[in-house]
Amino acid sequence: MKEFDVKSWNRKTQYDFFKSYDDPFFNLTTQLDVTNLYNYCKKNDLSFFLVSLYIALESANEILEFRLRIINNKVFEFESMDIGSTVLNDDNSFSFCFFKREKSIYEFVKQGTKALKKHKENNNFDSNKEVQNLIYCSFIPWVSFTSFKHARNLERESSGIPKFVFGKYFEENNIKKMSFSIEVHHALMDGFHVGKFLEIFQSKMDKLT
Repeated sequence: MKEFDVKSWNRKTQYDFFKSYDDPFFNLTTQLDVTNLYNYCKKNDLSFFLVSLYIALESANEILEFRLRIINNKVFEFESMDIGSTVLNDDNSFSFCFFKREKSIYEFVKQGTKALKKHKENNNFDSNKEVQNLIYCSFIPWVSFTSFKHARNLERESSGIPKFVFGKYFEENNIKKMSFSIEVHHALMDGFHVGKFLEIFQSKMDKLT
């Protein structure tokens, strides 16, 4: 990581404005068209869960603001993000599993499958709270939601790690749709950047062949 030059940032005014807010996070919930993603996973016998994580992670890595973090009141830029997600345990409790960024979908699924297997064997509740170059992610495949609110620990979340939540997919007019929530730190990005992320994310899913 390297320190980011806030002084020459075109968002310096917005950063200074929002960084001292008691709750500087904003959340947006939308519906993604996952028809092609679903068909791609079926055709290639790939995990829908892992491929969804991979494409979301790749989309976020393309946008500078998603790679910025606030550490000790300074902004730092990471070269690359990894991703962590909640996973359901055999007793219906949950824990966290972490996945490194890989160069291809197939490699991510391969390594992700290994990580899930190892995680299931250890079954530990490690939140990896010291790591900043992460995207936090949750899957709630039982519910198609229209809004979402996260539990909050302001001190821990002050770095501004984005949070993604995937909901249950459903079919409407022959299109498979899935609820998706994204929460970000307003000092680090605005609605424009969230919109750009969603545009890239949808495009990457649509282009799968």
